[in-house]
Amino acid sequence: MSVLDNWNQWKDFLGDRLNQAESQGINQQVINDVAYQVGDYLAKQVDPKNEQERTLADLWSVASPEEQHAIANVMVKLVQNNGAQK
Repeated sequence: MSVLDNWNQWKDFLGDRLNQAESQGINQQVINDVAYQVGDYLAKQVDPKNEQERTLADLWSVASPEEQHAIANVMVKLVQNNGAQK
């Protein structure tokens, strides 16, 4: 099963990657830029695997670039402390 198949696993995966980036000293702007790039890639290249991903893909498809950045930033906030702290 891919982490994209389950919303909670996907959030945990993102949270873990975010925690790793922060522990390596990557600043918030770089994290937000990477989140935008990942969101853009997923929206263009990956078929949503669940209801939540479909909603995000639909929102992304009608959003302006500025709004897409906001969506990416909100996703970062959503997973900020939700990763499985190992």
